[in-house]
Amino acid sequence: MKLVTVEQMKQLEQAADAAGHSFAMMMELAGRAVASAVAQRIAVKNKIVLVLIGPGNNGGDGLVAAHYLKEAGAKVVCYLWKPRADDSNMKRVKEDGIVCLHNGENGAHQTLRKALQGVDIVVDALLGTGVTRPIEGELKEILSIVGQAVNARRAQRFAPTDLFPSLQPLPRPYVVAVDVPSGLNCDSGEIDPVTLPADLTVTFAAPKMGQFRFPGAGILGELVVADIGIDPALEQGLPVDVATAQMVAQRLPPRPRDAHKGTFGKALIVAGSVNYTGAAYLAGAAATRIGTGLVTLAVAQPLHPIIAAKLAEATFLLLPHNLGVLNLDAIEVLAHVLPSYKALLVGPGLGQEKETVAFVHALFGIRQVTKGRIGFGQSSTLPPPSLILPPLVIDADGLNALAQIERWWTCLPPNSVLTPHPGEMARLTPGETPPAERIDWAAGQAARWGQIVVLKGAHTVIAAPDGRVCVLPFANPGLATAGTGDVLAGCIVGLLAQGLSPFDAAVCGAYVHGLAGQRAAQKLGPAGMVAGDVLNELPYAIMQLEPGIT
Repeated sequence: MKLVTVEQMKQLEQAADAAGHSFAMMMELAGRAVASAVAQRIAVKNKIVLVLIGPGNNGGDGLVAAHYLKEAGAKVVCYLWKPRADDSNMKRVKEDGIVCLHNGENGAHQTLRKALQGVDIVVDALLGTGVTRPIEGELKEILSIVGQAVNARRAQRFAPTDLFPSLQPLPRPYVVAVDVPSGLNCDSGEIDPVTLPADLTVTFAAPKMGQFRFPGAGILGELVVADIGIDPALEQGLPVDVATAQMVAQRLPPRPRDAHKGTFGKALIVAGSVNYTGAAYLAGAAATRIGTGLVTLAVAQPLHPIIAAKLAEATFLLLPHNLGVLNLDAIEVLAHVLPSYKALLVGPGLGQEKETVAFVHALFGIRQVTKGRIGFGQSSTLPPPSLILPPLVIDADGLNALAQIERWWTCLPPNSVLTPHPGEMARLTPGETPPAERIDWAAGQAARWGQIVVLKGAHTVIAAPDGRVCVLPFANPGLATAGTGDVLAGCIVGLLAQGLSPFDAAVCGAYVHGLAGQRAAQKLGPAGMVAGDVLNELPYAIMQLEPGIT
């Protein structure tokens, strides 16, 4: 599924129309999809539905939705911002017996205020994706009146009764946006002050950039992408994808019945320190839960009894340390075992002590690690021959150590997977002003560095050096808690060990992680969930993606 700009969406519709799939057909499918999405979530029979109709194509979509909601048994009223010509959709609505109201001559929208009394569902079909300037005049009045009425009803959450003064929830208007909440800029994500936040947004053919950018992304409610019959072949060449369950399910490693643990690879995880034992555990446990055949945790010796007590399934490689943090002597131990592993994760919870930073630099073949006041230390361009690194994931303190070196990316194997959050990304690009758009930031640095970039956050962005970009559909505040990044890194290295390409491992690992987080939030709420809850949901997320798995 592609993520498109307003102009790209316009070109898709024009190309579909030129190919014989008319605008009228697309409008019919769009309006029917809105009605169907509402009916799937609410028993619409005998519900009072107010459809706000604009003068353009978005209003036409709303009229089609009004027709199908009426067919489904709803009591539908349309409120017209401006008079519409009696086109086929307007005529059909009138033939349905749907009442069509407008402001008339009273100038105060009293008809609208009356229509809002007792309404169950409000459908916003006033403006579409082409909004670029502030909403003013009569439309501002309409949206303000509707917004005030909706907010007033929502504020009165409970109606008191004699027996149960606080247990009787009031019905509240369920707000549905047709394609986009009116006033949301579908390129920038900016919203007008009078834009009506939706409970459900049904957008058409493809999600729009502004629907994945805040603040706009925060007012969509549930986002549904409806098929309006545009040939997918017309989308070829568009650069940005949105990860979908089907895409990920097709890429997850197969699980043949005659498999053994060697079938599913070996992952080595260099992680943890005396102050961050949990990071090593979470990364290692996530790698086991994502299906890796064998996971080895390479940790400082004092961490072993703590982690082994919680994670019986992993094996351990005990590394030299200074008071619980890794030191340079660990390189020699790693050199003997690295060739036997299919993937390597470096970084979660390592800490930033001087000896550990020196260890990370040596692991990547960096000869001099000091950064003085007048410049950066010197670095080699390739790891030493004795350290041939397997496919690589670098997270957290692994990234922080690299950030101290000029042109650090030349020390890494191409197409390593880097998993920075925005703060780490800024440290990796010192002195640079990041682009306003996360997609541009991730894509630009992936091309410059020759590495896979997983820029974490709401709607995580995964970018490859060859220009491929994939955005996750998840924006979950429950993931904004310590340890969830360690779980993500473990997911990615586990899939890398199972033979996925670095880009596919990053996309699939991040999607499974995001889906597990969504499942945890649904059970526990975003405030109460912790990283371990995401970890526990990983197997169920995979089963949800592959319901036929045995």
